[in-house]
Amino acid sequence: MNILHTIRLPLVAVAATATLAACNPPPHDTVQRGFRGTGMELVVDKAERAESVSANAAPDVIPQVPAGGPKAGDLYENVEVLGDLTVGEFTRVMASITQWVAPEEGCNYCHVPGNFASEDVYTKKVARSMLAMTQRLNEDWGEKHVAPAGVTCYTCHRGQAVPQYVWSHDPGPETSAKIGNSGQNIPSPKVAYASLPYDPLTPFLEEDYPISLQGNTALPTGPNVGTKQAEWTYALMMHFSDSLNANCTFCHNSRAFANWEQSPYQRVKAWHAIRMVREANNGYIKPTGEWLPPHRLGPEGDVPKVSCMTCHQGAYKPMYGANMIDPYPSLARKTGVSVDMAEAAASAKAERDGPVPAVGNMGGGE
Repeated sequence: MNILHTIRLPLVAVAATATLAACNPPPHDTVQRGFRGTGMELVVDKAERAESVSANAAPDVIPQVPAGGPKAGDLYENVEVLGDLTVGEFTRVMASITQWVAPEEGCNYCHVPGNFASEDVYTKKVARSMLAMTQRLNEDWGEKHVAPAGVTCYTCHRGQAVPQYVWSHDPGPETSAKIGNSGQNIPSPKVAYASLPYDPLTPFLEEDYPISLQGNTALPTGPNVGTKQAEWTYALMMHFSDSLNANCTFCHNSRAFANWEQSPYQRVKAWHAIRMVREANNGYIKPTGEWLPPHRLGPEGDVPKVSCMTCHQGAYKPMYGANMIDPYPSLARKTGVSVDMAEAAASAKAERDGPVPAVGNMGGGE
């Protein structure tokens, strides 16, 4: 045995060990997502899922208060969203929001001490817009996407004043290759560190660039079906997959990506989710830029926005489907603040998008 062979054996062993270390060891569970024989299975790492379930536990609920009593809007000044609640229920909701959003800062995160009616704290105006957004998501997007669990402030914030998973316009780091502002081949957390365009969230979850691009011919024909467009779409799909900790077959028959009739029902849920996120970003979140101080803006001066990761945080359902809204019915219906901007945006998108695609009954859904 020559010296080269002697050296090569340990190197092979090291390489094999590194390869195996990159794989998640058993045990695994599998969930059938489609017809038998199609390979549409969701593979679940049991240890990883247990850790994720623990991280996505729902918060404790403050007990509801007895009914009756004066209305908050009659007793307090500048209550524009929840003024129809009794003072007791209003106080309970405010205490819950404090736990969800600013448990360390307390009430003074959004209020002037001793003068809660003051509008001098920008976070109060932002919170008012976010409350209106939460109500709209639950009432108008409920059956389309968020029902039956619903959403509350905690769904995104998880005890942090600014949700952990928000995003802003980001051209990516400068590179010596000068490969353009799409950030191609620069690992990005937005796309699960894949070698794909750096920021697919701006064109698809703020703007409304077309996502579907699969052609019906051997070579790409027509607009938005070329290789470059495919890379942007795959970057977005990587973000979805990372956000839900699920593979492509959660929403698609991977043998026929474009075929809605062979897709699980989650694909329609995702279709609505994309439009819901766009509306949230454009109708409610971006307007808060009027009040946000410079240190709360992104590197290019835009307002931090939401994506699928903001709510899902690695779970195929936020909080793994824990019912968030039943204890807080006041967050499940629109009250007070005008939503004309969001409704106008939704109407324009509905007119452009056309009818909701129909899907087949693939079965096996979670």
